[in-house]
Amino acid sequence: MAKDMTLLWGSGSAPCWRVMIALEEKNLQGYNHKLLSFDKMEHKSQEVLDINPRGQLPSFKHGDNIVNESYAACFYLESQFKSQGNRLIPDSPAEQALTYQRMFEGLALYEKVGGVIYYEYYVPEEERHDSALKRNKEALVTELKLWEGYLKKLGSGSFVAGKTFSLADVTVFPTVAVLFQFGLSAERYPVLGEYYALLKDRPSIKASWPPHWLENTKGQDTLKEI
Repeated sequence: MAKDMTLLWGSGSAPCWRVMIALEEKNLQGYNHKLLSFDKMEHKSQEVLDINPRGQLPSFKHGDNIVNESYAACFYLESQFKSQGNRLIPDSPAEQALTYQRMFEGLALYEKVGGVIYYEYYVPEEERHDSALKRNKEALVTELKLWEGYLKKLGSGSFVAGKTFSLADVTVFPTVAVLFQFGLSAERYPVLGEYYALLKDRPSIKASWPPHWLENTKGQDTLKEI
């Protein structure tokens, strides 16, 4: 089955990582994959555009089925391979509701993180303003406090939507990992730090860890003052 799958991906991209974790969790190792460089603009290559007209990564194909949006790909993999590997959507209505809620709130977290760490990448120099970056940082702090509260309410050792690893963790953990890779303080955000420590050695996550992070274990300090 996995041999019918192709994933074009970029190292350190949270959306790409979501799909890779889902593939690992569903025991779909052995899929075709190709690491592309954002710096070399390979995500705009014809190879990508043939699958994904938006010229974005991930670009994912299973047989003739193309599912490029990372959340859609994760839902697709869980739906098509429900009985294989680990179940990622709980049956309980309460747990399922919280899983979906945290998954989609995770998009807000990802957006707030990007507004700070990728500010200079996306905003042309002549359009940058210290006041705008300050607002983005304040919005990120507010968002981080929200997630600290969510995890604290669930109790020590919890996953993001309860006591069971779920699709919410598949989609949210990569963003949390990006936070700490870019210097977020685990002392300032201890509950998020505990969550990160709980999951970083999970087999599916370890197997799909961004390769360039392994080369730069110190990470960056963009968020050290947040």
